[in-house]
Amino acid sequence: MNRLEKHEANNKGRDFFVGDIHGQFDLLMHAMRSVDFDKKVDRLFCVGDLIDRGADSFKCLSLAFEPWFYGVRGNHEMLAHDAFRDTGKAWDLWQMNGGSWVYLEEAQEVRIILGEALRYLPHARQVEVAGKQIGMVHAEPPADWADIEIVDSRQLVWSRTRISRMETTPVANIDAVVVGHTILDEPTTLGNVHYIDTGAFTTGRLTIIEAIKVAS
Repeated sequence: MNRLEKHEANNKGRDFFVGDIHGQFDLLMHAMRSVDFDKKVDRLFCVGDLIDRGADSFKCLSLAFEPWFYGVRGNHEMLAHDAFRDTGKAWDLWQMNGGSWVYLEEAQEVRIILGEALRYLPHARQVEVAGKQIGMVHAEPPADWADIEIVDSRQLVWSRTRISRMETTPVANIDAVVVGHTILDEPTTLGNVHYIDTGAFTTGRLTIIEAIKVAS
């Protein structure tokens, strides 16, 4: 699959962005009900980390196959991917970072579903909203969105350089970017980068925001 998937404007319904889910399926359903999400016409764009820490991680991983759900891969999807390829240190690292839910499921089935789900989880998405172009990655975009196809993929799923510096320089060649990965007390905008991970698995707060607000 392509590293970047592009989406035309949704002319039938609304678009939403949601933060890191981390196995909190019921919390996600509650958030969707709170905005009257209509699965027939609305679209949900997720910044990644569908899995780990939460007991419903398998159910959340399966969201990747829903026609209304559009996620990107986060570092926890990649931790799981690496763990199934190397049952030594990589497996231990995954377990240290919330992968114990796999023991509640059939590991072989998880491996297969994860592999299939990753086909629907590119590194980046770009969606048109109200005439604006909004990008989405899990952790950190490149300084120039035009470099999204060539930048080191580890930056997209792991980096915290911009947020650690409280960088306000806008990302070039894109109107806005939505990311997760770093837990903040509340959604925060620095330059044109919107951070929406509010720590669902620790705080019980899962941020969902209508895309039109990001574009405004």
